[in-house]
Amino acid sequence: MTTRSLIGIIAAVLGLETFTGPVSGAGKSRVLIYSGSTGYRHDSIPAGVEAMKVIATRLGYEVDATEDPHVFTADKLAAYKAIVFVSTTTDPKKPESEWFTGERRDALVGFLKAGKGVVGLHAAGDSHYHWPWYGQMIGGYFERHPKGTPKGTLTVHDAKHPATAKLPKTITRNDEWYYYKDFDPTVRVLVTVDPASIGDGEADVNPNPVVWYKEFGGGRVFYNGLGHTAESYQEPYMVDLLTGGLEYAAGK
Repeated sequence: MTTRSLIGIIAAVLGLETFTGPVSGAGKSRVLIYSGSTGYRHDSIPAGVEAMKVIATRLGYEVDATEDPHVFTADKLAAYKAIVFVSTTTDPKKPESEWFTGERRDALVGFLKAGKGVVGLHAAGDSHYHWPWYGQMIGGYFERHPKGTPKGTLTVHDAKHPATAKLPKTITRNDEWYYYKDFDPTVRVLVTVDPASIGDGEADVNPNPVVWYKEFGGGRVFYNGLGHTAESYQEPYMVDLLTGGLEYAAGK
């Protein structure tokens, strides 16, 4: 059995279809992976969840994965060091599509206030438009993207962060390239995409941020706008990026 096969089996064993509470472990820290969506449903969500299970397990964490929003209570979240939101889209035209309401909002605010961390993947930035705090946490809201998943050239701007330390300075790859509104100019940008390199070229001439991190609400937030396709989660570039991002969010 190859190492990859063994890790895949471990990830499958750790996955939970619905949240039932933390399973017993040998005192290890825990990571919660949440992939519920009520807006556009990304086909890449299962691949993103599996990739994050493997990454978290390699880093020594116990993992729970769920799409049940009942996990968002203060008592349940107390078990975790970090939460990963995997393309958790809501419908901007339907406030009722948002699951962070009432005590669930308080639980997430309290989670960060306790010094813990959040990782947002791709459409985690296309979520909860009717809760401004959420957009501030992520660092912005999805506004638009060029059609399809064309090639684009990425540039690392900070190679000292654990998410980018192993990445090449530039790389050209395919993805769905998000542009953001209400962007927080105080975030620490790690990676940008060159608009001129996207497909037939975008009109914008400024580097477009796609990966960043920030301290927020007493904790840490890492956002990665890449990851529209399932195949992207097999790329070494993405694995290194997500590994370092989770390390940062979890406070390693």
